[in-house]
Amino acid sequence: MTTPALSPLAFETGTIRKKWKDRIPVALLYPNTYPVAVSNLGFQLVYSLLNRDERVVCERMVYPADGQPLRSLESSRPLSDFPLVFGSISFEHDYPRLAAMLATGGLPVYAADRTRTVGPGNPLVVLGGVGVFLNPEPLALFADLMVIGEAEPVLAPLMQALAGYGDTPRDRLLKQIASQLPGCYAPGDYRFTWSADGAIEGICGPAGFPPRVSKVIAETDRAAHSTLLSPEAELGMYMVELGRGCSRGCRFCAAGFIYRPPRLWSAEAILKGLEERPPVVDRIGLLGMEMAGSGTIDKIAGYLREHGCSLSFSSLRADRISDQTLDLLAASNLKSVAIAADGASERLRLLINKGLGENDLLAAAERLVRAGILHLKLYVMIGLPTETGDDLDELVRLVTRLQAAILPIGRGRGRVSVLTLSINCFVPKPWTPFQYCSFGGLTAAEAATATIDQALLALKEKIRYLRRMLSDKANLRLKFDHPEQALHQSVYARADRRIGPVLLAIGSGQGFKQACKQRRIDPWQFAIRPRGQEERMCWEVIDQGIQPGYLWEEYQRALSGRTTGPCEPAVCSRCGVCHARP
Repeated sequence: MTTPALSPLAFETGTIRKKWKDRIPVALLYPNTYPVAVSNLGFQLVYSLLNRDERVVCERMVYPADGQPLRSLESSRPLSDFPLVFGSISFEHDYPRLAAMLATGGLPVYAADRTRTVGPGNPLVVLGGVGVFLNPEPLALFADLMVIGEAEPVLAPLMQALAGYGDTPRDRLLKQIASQLPGCYAPGDYRFTWSADGAIEGICGPAGFPPRVSKVIAETDRAAHSTLLSPEAELGMYMVELGRGCSRGCRFCAAGFIYRPPRLWSAEAILKGLEERPPVVDRIGLLGMEMAGSGTIDKIAGYLREHGCSLSFSSLRADRISDQTLDLLAASNLKSVAIAADGASERLRLLINKGLGENDLLAAAERLVRAGILHLKLYVMIGLPTETGDDLDELVRLVTRLQAAILPIGRGRGRVSVLTLSINCFVPKPWTPFQYCSFGGLTAAEAATATIDQALLALKEKIRYLRRMLSDKANLRLKFDHPEQALHQSVYARADRRIGPVLLAIGSGQGFKQACKQRRIDPWQFAIRPRGQEERMCWEVIDQGIQPGYLWEEYQRALSGRTTGPCEPAVCSRCGVCHARP
């Protein structure tokens, strides 16, 4: 007789359990596995905000493990029991899983197929999260409503509007919400037309609706932090965000544009988040640490020392490693740190507006290893626009110089230092200057005639070259992502609603190529096709506040080797976001 496995909730802290009687049931979906879901701060925030409303009972559903049923974590109810289904979408690779969860749950997958009356089995499906905030269109066929922006200012008025969901026909309910609540987009009421070459020709919304849906951002004095903790979490720590957005303006990074203007929380707001940490958890994850000021770092360091906590974070900026940061690393006994160089050469780092010279990277590596770091990770992208073999050769020389700098320091401390080089394929993202780029690093002229296979081959040849040049180096680990997976992400990132049936097929188990072929969707259209200054992008149904032409101008500045200064809302008006705010 076998013992049944315990539910993840048996060890989870922060779970909210409510009785269903006289409350509005909401299923909150996260289209990835439980360890990933319970590590996602945005998912936790939405769960907490919904359950803060006494009229609501919100239960979570995650992508089930093989052979497991799709049931809510809190009460093991099926998806068909919920009249309202919310989804938190963070990453493009989760799009097919979202479609699969709706299908597995026994719901009409497409919004157009749901009944006029909202209720269990035919729920109102509301999608949000950074994936939707970036480009809502790949998931538009599945959603009745989409939330464009951050959750805090939207959820309370949205739930107020949905309180009488059963008394108002679906179409009227959606019109009321989308025409009155900022940040709410009803995609089924917008019509898209396409030209013969597949580009967007027109976007038309109904009378009374905004022609473009403006994002909403939160005004808060409290840093978001972990509210759910589980030993099964992929990131086993208590997380606190230090701010949202980034002032640097790296041209490949969507967060630096859609979260404009960047907001750094005060030290007091961060400490409030830290003070809600359960005493038994002593590992702290800081999100956005590379942008924090020295005064904030000092106060965080004081808190960590006083409470005996250790520190963790995703990566550091090589030119912003302060003495306070090094002291925090030493006190936390942290042995592994990542630095994002992103571009293979100094020329490419100028092109992407990273602003890191080779000497910055070398100095940072030396300081970190002297502070006791045994394992240094370096993140680099290949396939950036204008990249050549000379840029890859410069990366090989940089790795050689890094090893020459850190290995003697490690030996002097009695421990061999290890360098991991993580090579990732560049994926062009909406709302960035590089939204105009072709996947694979192809020029516009090359992309006009290149096939998907040729773009993949160009990346694979670069990977083979770097393997050949670096594989004989001691104490160096090489990690490469898969160009095919990057291609899928590139397609999903810039696709419009025509991709919906493909996502459903892939979520049902069909391969990417076959799903596209059977539904007559050419991945080249979204990943490779050259895009010019005048092209209208499908994601422009959203208004991020960025003035027309700014992203193209930044793209041209990149190609001509010119950098752009950091985003400074108090003195800067370049992109138009601050002027667009009320």
